[in-house]
Amino acid sequence: MKSGLSIVIMREYLERVKRKSFIISTLVVPLLMIAMMFAPALIMLFSESESKTVAVIDETGILAARLKSNDEIKFVFTGDESIDEARTNDGYDAILVLGSKAIEKPQDAVILYSHGSLTMVSDSYISGQVCDAIEDVRLKAYNIENLEKILREVKVDITMPIIDIDKEEDTATSSVLSYILALVMDMMLYMFILIYGQMVMTSIIEEKTNRVLELVVSSVKPQWLMLGKIIGVGLVAITQILIWTGILGLCSSFALPMMAAMPEAATEPEFAGIIAQLSDVGFIISLAVYMLLFFIGGYLFYSAIFAAIGSAVDNIQDASQLTSIATMPVIIGIIASMSVINNPTSDMAFWLSVIPFTSPMTMMSRLPFGVPAWEIIVSLVVLYISFMLLIWVCAKIYRVGIFMYGKKPTLVEIIRWARYK
Repeated sequence: MKSGLSIVIMREYLERVKRKSFIISTLVVPLLMIAMMFAPALIMLFSESESKTVAVIDETGILAARLKSNDEIKFVFTGDESIDEARTNDGYDAILVLGSKAIEKPQDAVILYSHGSLTMVSDSYISGQVCDAIEDVRLKAYNIENLEKILREVKVDITMPIIDIDKEEDTATSSVLSYILALVMDMMLYMFILIYGQMVMTSIIEEKTNRVLELVVSSVKPQWLMLGKIIGVGLVAITQILIWTGILGLCSSFALPMMAAMPEAATEPEFAGIIAQLSDVGFIISLAVYMLLFFIGGYLFYSAIFAAIGSAVDNIQDASQLTSIATMPVIIGIIASMSVINNPTSDMAFWLSVIPFTSPMTMMSRLPFGVPAWEIIVSLVVLYISFMLLIWVCAKIYRVGIFMYGKKPTLVEIIRWARYK
């Protein structure tokens, strides 16, 4: 029986690893990820911003002179020109009206007219300039000597280095990097669970449609066949993850020394924290190991559900209506993770890390911020025990479903299959 299981595993694994699509995606995806990281910076570097001319009608007589232009927004004082005259002038992209009560009641007296909609950046810059001008006039009204100098001297801008007190050595960390890592790992886990879980389901439906399963189950028990497919496809995913990890590790070995040599590494605490955290080999290895463990557990848990769904239907169209049973908990876990990232030590974060339907996604969001070892162990134990219980139930559904043709079962019938002895 075990030899039959190993044959199924090797067949599922080799069949997919040898495909050109697997080889291409394995090599191309890391390059696309790197390109996506640098694309925004390159676009901003080579793109030319379009300058917009904003006519200013200032009824206060003192605010317009305080508005500062930049490369994108050019303020033009219209003098005695009325709003109607400014509207007919094609040289103006927008008209800023500063009413006579703009200093006392800016919310009611400041209006911006525009030919079409302005970009969020332009709108924010114009609003910021108006606010600065009004604040400047209000401060001048207090007649405090050397007010500008006082404000410059009392203004403080600080970026604090964060030191992990749980480590033996003082090691700087970065909350920004932890947030980004949590978000990226969460989305990667979501993507892998759905892609490879549905791959198991699709494989079963195809073999069921071609009546291949009827020949296979004559030599391998349905339970072992289901487990073999799950493990075989899972090994494909693990292979891809390990290759991607190696490629990204190789790229980071060249990138980190270059980042450490940049001037910001010595002057910016946040930048130094990012480099220190990425250079922490123990942190990176533990993160990779935990991610692999939770990926395997999450994949096994959900692929058992996808396998049961695949055995219960005859085509992809019917399966799409049942996949919501598997996809909804994953989506709920992703949505909950967005909140967990902002508060990774909350009670909600802990319980979502224990519930097997959401624990893989939730723990991916918490790990970069540091999670007590006992919570990780509890989460993993509950996840893998839940998989063993779920595989026992889904195997019963699979055992009946693979021999059912020409009829789409109802949810009640699927539950009845699971109760068969």
